[in-house]
Amino acid sequence: MVQEACCACAALLSNILPQYDENTEKRVAQDRRLDCCGRIICGNCIEIYSPSFIGPFCQVSSQPSPLPQGLRDPPAYSTSSPPHEQPPAYSPLDDQEETDEKHGNNGVEVAEDVLHFVDPARDTISSLALRYAVPANTLRTKNHVYADHLLAARKAILIPGEFYKGVSLSPQPIDGEDEEIRKSKIRRWMVTCKVSDYNVAVLYLEQAKYELDAAVEAYLADEQWERDHPIQTCSKSKTTPNRTRRAFGL
Repeated sequence: MVQEACCACAALLSNILPQYDENTEKRVAQDRRLDCCGRIICGNCIEIYSPSFIGPFCQVSSQPSPLPQGLRDPPAYSTSSPPHEQPPAYSPLDDQEETDEKHGNNGVEVAEDVLHFVDPARDTISSLALRYAVPANTLRTKNHVYADHLLAARKAILIPGEFYKGVSLSPQPIDGEDEEIRKSKIRRWMVTCKVSDYNVAVLYLEQAKYELDAAVEAYLADEQWERDHPIQTCSKSKTTPNRTRRAFGL
């Protein structure tokens, strides 16, 4: 035996529990059979949607139709379209960027980031997070430190201004400004002269009293002298004299 189902909710009529009014103890809505196709709409669907609910669009025509299987044309679509709202006025990009830099997502003005010079002997990600009350993951993301041991290679890191609004707890380089200038000159001399030996760089700079241009000129003059006066070695000798020792007269 074929069981009928509701054409709106597709539930079997035998499984649908009818709803009753608490005062009259009568059914709230009766099942309705459609005249066009003979399908049934359960009383629960009629009560949920509206008493005038006649069910989904029925494709079976109650009048003669040129379509096959007695189907009828779908309802006409509405040609009216909802009114379009005007787009908001554009604002200059520079003003928007300046606002984003000065204010956070909630519109509160954000302080500038604080520069902290790292002391490898005492500073760690965990200790800095406790001292500045900043989450450790925020410090790692802000400074692109993806492993805690990489902090020892940094000279300074930034403390996010959205978490800390005080002064830096380490505002000066650990070795002092003079030491930083000295190391900077050593690195610049090594890059300019293309020498990887740190001791050679220190020797030339000490002789020039840390005058970078004079130290570079002295090294280039020694290189030119060695090219002009190559060392004459004995053919029986199996060793080659060290050019670096010759440059310093050793």
